Amino acid sequence: MNKLLIIALFLSLSACDFGGPKSARGFVLPEGDVALGKETFVDLQCHSCHKVAGVPQPQEGGPPQFSIKLGGQNTRVTTYGQLLASIINPSHRLAQGYPATLVADAGVSKMRNYNSVMTVEELVNLVTFLQPKYRVISTRPIGYYPNYLP
Repeated sequence: MNKLLIIALFLSLSACDFGGPKSARGFVLPEGDVALGKETFVDLQCHSCHKVAGVPQPQEGGPPQFSIKLGGQNTRVTTYGQLLASIINPSHRLAQGYPATLVADAGVSKMRNYNSVMTVEELVNLVTFLQPKYRVISTRPIGYYPNYLP
């Protein structure tokens, strides 16, 4: 009975259109190029603050002020859309416990706004380069509710 209720709820929610005027529904970007994305990552000096496997951080003048790791293992999928939002609106969602050195007054990210500097093609290539750097790891469910269903 419980499984039927869950299925019915899922079907009813999937039929709803949560779109509205600010919905991203139907928004699709063209395919990007990983090599050009890596080039953009370096050209825009993203590697000055962000650490990504396969891209050394510049060392002139000493070590970087911050070194924010991008990519790696995660228990959730890091989606293309989340990466896009993080680049074009870096203050949209700062992780809890974000180091104070990376946040300006009023909870705004210190990441520079690249929207007037970066082309759409560079953005697409950059996200295409970054997205495969994230790997989802599975976690073992613990043996009690809500993570355990008989």
